[in-house]
Amino acid sequence: MEKQRPIVAFLYDFDKTLCTTDMQNYAFIPSLGMTPGEFWAVANGFGRENRIDGILAYMYTMITESDKRGIPLTRESLVEKGRSIVLFPGVEEWFARINAFGEEQGVQVEHYIISSGLREIIEGSTIHGEFKEIYASEFHYDETGRPVWPKLAVNFTAKTQFVYRINKGVLDVSDDKTLNDSMPDDSKRVPFTNMIYVGDGLSDVPCMKMMRAYGGQAIAVYQESNRLGVEELMAKGRVDFIFPADYSEGTALDLTVKDIIRKMAIVDRLGEETAHQLRTIGGDVLPNQVGLF
Repeated sequence: MEKQRPIVAFLYDFDKTLCTTDMQNYAFIPSLGMTPGEFWAVANGFGRENRIDGILAYMYTMITESDKRGIPLTRESLVEKGRSIVLFPGVEEWFARINAFGEEQGVQVEHYIISSGLREIIEGSTIHGEFKEIYASEFHYDETGRPVWPKLAVNFTAKTQFVYRINKGVLDVSDDKTLNDSMPDDSKRVPFTNMIYVGDGLSDVPCMKMMRAYGGQAIAVYQESNRLGVEELMAKGRVDFIFPADYSEGTALDLTVKDIIRKMAIVDRLGEETAHQLRTIGGDVLPNQVGLF
């Protein structure tokens, strides 16, 4: 039987990481006849006044503002609005290129979204099929197709739950038991050391800190409008690298990510060689002995 190749997992925020602004700003908010500033002021104000989590507050505001205007809000309408998303340069070609490079290095590359935005809108984007799983806020709909309850709300600290899910290979959000079961490190599907988190700001800090604490890599991308904030993340040691949000071939981001994949592949091969030699001489491999160099 052919041995399973090591997995390298990319974990992405979405808004201002893969696309240029908050995903609701492209088509959903204009469909209400509001500006982004107006909508977010209502949503954030409602959250503060009622002490509601910010993600739940914006989801509630999407429903109420649509209802006020008699505008149908359905999964299909939200997916359709995702077709207006504007991606950063090189994003559409990024996945095939990075997958192919991983193949050359002997690893299997997987891509995941961990976003406080809406899954429905992401599903309307041109890249939604590139991801093994999309963890994002989402509505539950009744039999008429109307959103009636949050199916999933992904706030900034909740994002870390999904890092653990990817680590253990427990991708079903309804399966908490398996997620919390004890599991030896050497049986986890994607080691933290084989993870790369890509984000753009403070909302990504909990996941970025996990990466740095457990041996993965944290990358922040920026536009000129948030460059100073990202540089501050670097200065405070919260990320490993910062780059302009350009995913095109040959950019600093592209070249550095390929170096990271190359390094991860080498570490995996060295770990396998260590394990092989210990087996050959009859030694024991300690659980934390392989892959830590």
